[in-house]
Parts: sequence; C-alpha cells; structure tokens
Amino acid sequence: MSGIPDLAAIEAMDAADVLRPMRDRFVLPEGLIYLDGNSLGVASAAAYGELDKAARDEWGHGLIRSWNTAGWFDMPVELGDQIGRLIGAAPGQTVVTDTTSINVYKALHAAMGLRPGRNVIVAEGGSFPTDLYMAEGVASTRPGAVLRLEGVDAPAIEELIDDSVAVVLVNHVNYKSGELRDMKALTKRAHDVGALVVWDLCHTAGALPVDLDGANADFAVGCTYKYINGGPGAPAFIYVATRHLAEARQPLSGWWGHARPFAFEQGYAGDPGIRRFQCGTQGILSMRALKGALDTWKDVDMQALRKKSIALTDLFIHLVEAKCAGFGLKLESPRDGNKRGSQVSFEHENAYAIMQALIERGVIGDFRAPATIRFGFTPLYIGFKDVWNAVAVLEDILRSRAWQDPRFAVRSAVT
Repeated sequence: MSGIPDLAAIEAMDAADVLRPMRDRFVLPEGLIYLDGNSLGVASAAAYGELDKAARDEWGHGLIRSWNTAGWFDMPVELGDQIGRLIGAAPGQTVVTDTTSINVYKALHAAMGLRPGRNVIVAEGGSFPTDLYMAEGVASTRPGAVLRLEGVDAPAIEELIDDSVAVVLVNHVNYKSGELRDMKALTKRAHDVGALVVWDLCHTAGALPVDLDGANADFAVGCTYKYINGGPGAPAFIYVATRHLAEARQPLSGWWGHARPFAFEQGYAGDPGIRRFQCGTQGILSMRALKGALDTWKDVDMQALRKKSIALTDLFIHLVEAKCAGFGLKLESPRDGNKRGSQVSFEHENAYAIMQALIERGVIGDFRAPATIRFGFTPLYIGFKDVWNAVAVLEDILRSRAWQDPRFAVRSAVT
C-alpha cells in the first residue's frame, strides 16, 4: 500500500465490503470502536434470543424435561459439528465442552497414550501461558516425561521434534504477535517422526479458514468467546481425528463421557465416539448463547472473511506507521498478511498507559505484558472507517501525550 488513503477512499472500501451487512446482527454501543474481538467477541441479537428462550421457556417452564424436549443433552455434539464447519472438520470429530485448559489436558494425555514409549512433549516458550501450565501438569503425572520448549531448548520448534517426541502442542496463531503457523507443514514434520500434534485454535477459529482434516491434524482445542462471539466464559471445543477415536483415551472419565450415562453403571466405559471427550454436566445457558452465535455463521463465506481480515490489518499497520511514526511504536506482528492472524500488535515501553488512554476515548484493544498493545479485527463487525478513526485517536493520544496522565498507569486486575 502506497500513500495514505483519504476518507473518501476508506468509505468506498466499506461500501464495497460484502460482509458489511453482518454488522447489523451484532450489538455494539454507539460510538465505540471495538478492536478486542481476539479477547472477547461482542454480543449478537441471535445469542440474546437463545439465552432468553433457554432461561424463560426451557428452564423456566420445561425444567428437567428440557434435557429431552429442548435437546439439551445433544447440544455439545451438535454445536461441535457447527464449529467443525469453521475449522475444516467433518462431523463427529468435534465436541463443545469444558474450557480450553481442560481440553488441552485431555488432548495431551490422549496423545501420549497413543504413543507409549515416548516421553517428550514439545511446546512453544512463547505460547499462551495456560498451554504451558497444562503441559507441565500433564508431564508431572507421567513418570519420565520431559517438556521441550521452542525459544528455550532450540530457536525453532521443528528442531525439537525427533523420534522421542510423543506430542507437539502448538498455537496456530500466536496470542501476542499474531504470527500464523503453517499447519499442514508442521503436522507433516511431526508425523514424519511418528509424533502427534495438538493445535490450539483459540486465535484462529472464526478469524480465518482452517482445514484440520486437510492438514491431517490429530487433535485441536479452542475457545468460542473470541472471534466466534459465544459470550464470556463460553464453552470450549476439542477435535479428535476420526482415525484416533477408537483408541484415544482422556483421563477425566466423567459420566457425560460414558457410553451409557443414564445406565448408572459402577464402572466406566467410554463412549465410542467424540462424546468420550466430555466430562461432567454441561453449562446449558452458555451453550444456548453459543448456539445463537453459531447461527450467525451459517452464511459466512470464510474466504471473504479472510480477505477482509488481511485488508483491515494491512490498512491498520500502514496508517499507524504513517501517522504515528516517531512515537516509539514497534510492530510485533508479521508484516505479511498471509503470515498473520486477524490481529496486530505493537510494542511500546508505555503500552499499558497508552491502551488505557485509548479505551477512555472509545477505542478498545488490550495490553499484554510486558509491553504489547494488541488490536483484534473481527471482520463481521469491524469496518475500514473504524480502522481510520482508531488510528486518528491513537495519533492524537501519542502527539498530545495524553497517556501520561497518572490514572492511566494504575493497573486493573484484568489487563
């Protein structure tokens, strides 16, 4: 992109946007520019409708009968198949259940169980912390298990993968930088030495097209409260490739994973399919909000979504570097849009205060320690004029040094 586009050019981009009508399906406060969909997606009218129906009719009037009459019991697998469309998974391989952390734990144990005699887990030193914490937890329960980290034990994750490795745990999109991994290539690298891969799709699902089946993936996990817009604390999902379902075992053998949960048998017998990766009773109100969110995705063209995502983030980088040069911002994200998820991160020594000043001015992104300001672009409800206006606010805050107000340095519990 050469030169700085004028406002008329930006408005023309919005007018030509095939996804622009999707914005009307979401509930956005007037005047707010929300660039934090990579942390928590916004509410939709459909999610509100499902929540109201679930609370007032199904819980309020149907009560216990709604497990059958409202389809509560089968929701985890039905919603899992809907998510499957977004992540390139054929039906019967994905279930909505529990949290990402719990599902990481299940997937790592299952993968190690499929590779007896191997004791190494490989992960990224710069991974989202919960992945590392859960990997440490899994290693602590398996005698002789070793955790190797990219950036600690070798510069590149590929260098750590040999025939002693049972499983590689890797983020498809890095939570901080937005760097996008080549799923097919890394999966093949692991398979060439007999290792399995668990893909973390938290910053991928709903942000760009994914093809788990096409990449020959083994396991994947992810959340639904970011780009999928399922709501705060929405249930996560886990994918297990069909070829592994017969043998894969997860350690949290709760009754919802039983082949016959209402037979109330004394011993555990896991369901033969993806239901085995459930644990306990599911949060139905959260499930129903997620159902409404997923209904919004039924007619979304994922290729159009990716094209707009790259255009939005390219424009943001171009405008920030053109208008905010000389104020200490350093791009952390890949410059090539094809190697980047749907987010842009900049480093600045006063990142926290700058982000707080932005939030006060109605531009919401987030801060990641130690020095990252992070902006997530959800193409379903973010437009090109939003990008233009957000950069104008950022420029003003930097030029005026408004971020130096002492109140912006006060850390909240959640950053």
